[in-house]
Amino acid sequence: MGNVAAYDRESQNSRPFAKAFWVIPLGFTGLAFLRQGKPALRSANLKSRGWKDWAGEHRGMMRRMGMASFAAVSAAMLFLCATLGGAWGEAAAAAERVTPVLLAVQDAPIPFTGSDGRTHLVYELWMTNFSSGKVSVEQVEILSNGAVLAKLDAAEIAKRLQPAGFREPSGAMAASTDAILFIHVMLADGQTVPQQLTHRVRLRAEAAPPGQQEITETGGETAVDTQPVVVIGSPLRGDRYISADSCCDASRHTRAALPVNGRVWLAQRYAVDWEQLDEEGRIYRGDRADVTSYNIYGKDVLAVADATVVSAMDDLPNQAPGRMPTNVPIEQADGNSIVLDLGGGRYGLYAHLKPGSVRVHVGDMVKRGQTIALVGNSGNTLAPHLHFHVMNHASPLASNGLPYEIDSFRVTGISPGTAAFDTAEAQGTALAIAPVSPARQVTNGLPLDQLIISFGQ
Repeated sequence: MGNVAAYDRESQNSRPFAKAFWVIPLGFTGLAFLRQGKPALRSANLKSRGWKDWAGEHRGMMRRMGMASFAAVSAAMLFLCATLGGAWGEAAAAAERVTPVLLAVQDAPIPFTGSDGRTHLVYELWMTNFSSGKVSVEQVEILSNGAVLAKLDAAEIAKRLQPAGFREPSGAMAASTDAILFIHVMLADGQTVPQQLTHRVRLRAEAAPPGQQEITETGGETAVDTQPVVVIGSPLRGDRYISADSCCDASRHTRAALPVNGRVWLAQRYAVDWEQLDEEGRIYRGDRADVTSYNIYGKDVLAVADATVVSAMDDLPNQAPGRMPTNVPIEQADGNSIVLDLGGGRYGLYAHLKPGSVRVHVGDMVKRGQTIALVGNSGNTLAPHLHFHVMNHASPLASNGLPYEIDSFRVTGISPGTAAFDTAEAQGTALAIAPVSPARQVTNGLPLDQLIISFGQ
């Protein structure tokens, strides 16, 4: 099967169908249709002239062809029908419909337990607008065994749909573009983890013919990856640490899709930036541009498991806090850093370490709880903090981010959110923490975003 070319090749007026992704399939009669030349081609613009007009011209064309040509085409059709046999019947029985948005899941979700005790699924639905007009995504339902597991309305989609190459979300896709919908599903207490997911998407396609612009598609099937989640120790010791930009809806990490080595990766899908508050809820006290003003600066960084060191960097300077550095090479984005092989195809990254503080070398074996470096402010960073994430390759960027669970910690408070945190970090003001009293003990959970956490000594 081919498609009618949607332009007049020999004229200067070469043009596509006006906003049309509905093209005319060429069957066996289409072979004769093409012989009639460009006027017949132009009659294929169904959007402007309609099916009825086209069908009338087609019947007239067949009469002009003469019985000999018609007989030849008919013979070819009979021959191919006989050859294809049952396969032809199966193909004819399958419903064919235009699906202007293609749906796919690149990395299957891995269920994990969050610090709230609930099971979470975090993944991305890739969407390709294969039309010549804007597509507005109005609703997405996540389905399991035909039942609706979760639903996103237009307002929520507009916060989560990220056009390829951009960091700002949008509820619509421009013509002929890709976008990523970042999905976070929280299962109800006691709910069984689904084995398979699919998606029902309601959209409006401007390029479709009038009356056919509201479209519902189903696709993006994916199995749920039930591989075991690695359980680790804490990367720090002490109190009042804040899990900034952690899973599952903070955009700085969870949505940091990067094209590296010919593939788009989300190594930071479950990453966290650990900072620390003082007794008054301040991130730093004194000169904002002085790294030593920050409570977390110089704190011990701990091995989260018995592991092997697969990379270590220690020769990059601190950045001046308070502003993002410019022109940082990709290989220096993590600053002074360590990658540990945690076993089972899992690797842990520690980034932005203090210059000269890294105490391990490639090939070293470390023990859980061992001090391996100190917190710093090297690399692509705004303020002293410890960046940590788990991934499936030793490369900090060309890898797929994996969930993890810390075996023991306490939640002592909740931050007002990322915006309030950013203000406190910029101005040196106290963060208004909502205390959790009594503190909630967590066993085997991933620290969710904007929590105040204490680790054992």
